[in-house]
This record gives sequence, structure tokens and C-alpha cells, in this order.
Amino acid sequence: MTPAINAVRKAKITHQVHEYAHDPASDSYGLEAVEKLGLPADRVFKTLVVSIDNLELVVGVVPVSSMLSMKHLAKTVGAKKAAMANPADVERVTGYVLGGVSPLGQKKRLKTIIDASAQTFSTIYVSAGRRGMQIELSPLDLKKLTGAVFADISAAS
Repeated sequence: MTPAINAVRKAKITHQVHEYAHDPASDSYGLEAVEKLGLPADRVFKTLVVSIDNLELVVGVVPVSSMLSMKHLAKTVGAKKAAMANPADVERVTGYVLGGVSPLGQKKRLKTIIDASAQTFSTIYVSAGRRGMQIELSPLDLKKLTGAVFADISAAS
């Protein structure tokens, strides 16, 4: 059981866990989930931790089919600059290893922004806190559990 799964269970949120055999040689954890679970890439969301103005860490949740726009994310949180966070900081603060970072159940709850496209689906998939494991839930439930806001933060890939 991961902290992400424990969080949805504790909150009594309707969800489904999907597991697959993770290939350590895989280049992209998100694309691997799309391929192995046979899902559309715009319904599987990756969790990216970003450093804002070198002061705080923020989570951006965007579809695997797109890239996170640093400019849009910075603007959404009222910052001047956004950059990918240091991997060691990400693992220390979230409690998850890269490729298994979930927006749910993090050690330190970070400000979370979910790409607005999530609202077009009844359910989306995010990491369940381990490589090879996704959790399917309503984007509104994800927003509620993480205290997130929806905003246009993706850029076409």
C-alpha cells in the first residue's frame, strides 16, 4: 500500500488501482503507463515538481500527451520563474521516487495545479506512488484531496 492509495481510501474516494510490470529501461514513465495499460495519453497525467522563484516547490499535473509550460505555471502561482526541481529535493519532500511521484499522499503537501484539460474527463489516471502503478479517480476528487486548482498549464508537446 502506498501513501497515495491510503489517502484516497481514508477519504472514502471512489478509485481504481491499475498495475503493470514496470520496465527499468523505459525512457518515459508516463508513456509506459499509457502503452501498458492501453489508455489514451490525454487521460494519463504526470506529476511534475517545480521550483518557483527558487523559493518553494509546486506540483504541476499535466497529461502525458503534453509538456508542462513553466511560463503558464509561474503565472498561475504569481511567480516570475519556474524550473524543474532538483530530483533529490523532490524525493525528500514528497517521499516518492522519481517515476512514482504521486500528487496524493506526499510527505509535505505541496501547492498543486492540475491542468484544466483534466476537467473534460470523468476519471483520470495519476501515479499511485510507485513505478508501475496508476490510480484512476475523478479530477474533482483529486482537486479536493490535494487542495489543487485547475489552470491551463500545459504546452503541446
